[in-house]
Amino acid sequence: MLHETGRQKIGTTALARAHFLLLYAAMLVAASGNTALQSVMPAIGREIGISDFWVALAYTWSAVLWVVFAPYWAEKSDHHGRKALTLLGLTGFIVSTVLCGTVLHLGLIGAIGGGVTFLLFGCFRAIYGTFGSATPSATQAYLAAKTRRSGRVAALSALSSSFGLGTIIGPAIAPLFVLPVIGLAGPMFAFALIALAVFVAVLLWLPNDRYGRRIGRGAAMSYPSGASTPTGASVVAATSPRGKRLSWKDLRVRSWIVAGVAAGHAQAATLTCIGFFVIDRLHLEPHGSEASIAIVMMAGASATLAAQWGLIPRLNLKPQALIFWGSIVAAVGLAGAIVARDLYGITLSFALASLGFGFTRPGFTGGASLAVPMAAQGGVAGLITAANGISWVAAPALGMAVYLVNPNLPFAVSSLLLLALAFWSRRALPSL
Repeated sequence: MLHETGRQKIGTTALARAHFLLLYAAMLVAASGNTALQSVMPAIGREIGISDFWVALAYTWSAVLWVVFAPYWAEKSDHHGRKALTLLGLTGFIVSTVLCGTVLHLGLIGAIGGGVTFLLFGCFRAIYGTFGSATPSATQAYLAAKTRRSGRVAALSALSSSFGLGTIIGPAIAPLFVLPVIGLAGPMFAFALIALAVFVAVLLWLPNDRYGRRIGRGAAMSYPSGASTPTGASVVAATSPRGKRLSWKDLRVRSWIVAGVAAGHAQAATLTCIGFFVIDRLHLEPHGSEASIAIVMMAGASATLAAQWGLIPRLNLKPQALIFWGSIVAAVGLAGAIVARDLYGITLSFALASLGFGFTRPGFTGGASLAVPMAAQGGVAGLITAANGISWVAAPALGMAVYLVNPNLPFAVSSLLLLALAFWSRRALPSL
């Protein structure tokens, strides 16, 4: 209002910030809970006695559903109440996590067989992939509707960053919840309780926007994992006008998308294998290995964020250079993992590889964005998000299939793929 006092303005701003914190919390719990699960699943699978391939397939199945349903919920967020969709996403996370924790606990204590355990686990993970993917787009749309145009990009970037921060927090605190009574399933129940607290806070304190004007929009976001740190694509998609969808065959962006998909496959395949690799290389017992796995995953996620938040803004490299040097650094890191023989070596190698991947993702994202005019930014952002998701469709299963032949193979093959990408990028990618 034109005549409101300074105190009233401050109060309104403080209240708005409290509402925004609820949205950040929803994003944070969605990402941290999923990466926490990724850090304990190798130990759970080994403890129950299920083949590594089926363990990886069971918990990456939700990634495929996320890729399919995230665009659907992004479109729904333009037309339905964003608070309701945020609560739907949180409900999907809570229900899925509780059911998964329950069935895994029953499998760990021998109440049900291993095959039944992971069959049920895969079914319950489908709930998270299908409904949990509503949270990012709904929170983006809500935040966009409540911010001025001048501050919208900054607010959405902060929201996206909370998603990336969750990839560090999840593995970092997951071992703390491996408790005596419920054991390795403990992190799932703990994160479900945290999500329940966020659900209640959103339900009680976030204003209902069901009948308000739909002036903000949301966008699909990549599946939450150590490989899905924010690159800005979802922010661009959320703040750009809805335009004609671009095809990856579009000559302006095709080479950039190919580069992104190639690097994404190398990253997704090795990330899926790293937990099993830590157990095997260090000769660890399954129960107790979760702390070592968490250290490696946390180091990788931190290195990726360090590249994107710290190094890239200072080095001022062009997209082609980001892909070239990122591929080289990631290839060296993955090769280092092959020769590493202790936790320090594996952690350092995986962090170096993740640092390189932290360059490649912004490289192909920035290159594709610069290749098209402003009117097509929304379309290219959606294409970038889809390209990030494609990596989680086949790469995890392929990586684990190769891992069962030889634990070094996924890292060796991915390293060679990245070296090929580096040299191909010099010839095929324009210097924008």
